[in-house]
Amino acid sequence: MDADSTRSQLTAALVRVAGGDRAALRLVYQDTSAKLFGVCLRILNDRSEAEDVLQEVYVTVWRKAGSFDPGRASPITWMVAIARNRSIDRLRAGGGRRMEPIESAEDVRDSAPGALELVEAGQEHTRLATCLGELEERHSTAIRSAFLDGATYEELAARMRVPLGTMKSWIRRGLLKLRACLEQ
Repeated sequence: MDADSTRSQLTAALVRVAGGDRAALRLVYQDTSAKLFGVCLRILNDRSEAEDVLQEVYVTVWRKAGSFDPGRASPITWMVAIARNRSIDRLRAGGGRRMEPIESAEDVRDSAPGALELVEAGQEHTRLATCLGELEERHSTAIRSAFLDGATYEELAARMRVPLGTMKSWIRRGLLKLRACLEQ
């Protein structure tokens, strides 16, 4: 299913949710819960807190679906904003932070990479960017979308209007060329 179809389906479901349709809310939940949970978890950094906030998000969607305006934002953007705001509210309320005694600070190690690691990572990033730039544009775009943006092969094939097998071949050939370039 392409992005426009997904957006239209979610918009229609939210309109039905505004009318009190529980089955539509179930559909909205199935289509968006993984992404919204990821937003909550990324902000709160605590699975239990993120699950609690996610529940609050869908209660809010249920109550405020009538205020959703598809002319102002996509359905997922509207719901991500709710999830983000609820997560931030939870952090501000202190629910997402656990206090440790000051004595435990001795045991805390800085997890940030050292200067040498940062330089090496920068060099690897530059090398990867150079090698990606040497690929055919369609191969580079497909690899970036699949591995950096998380798009599925099916989504890429639909987006680039090619058969799925062709997309898989592009990515495979591109990865082989990328590996050869990186090994030089």
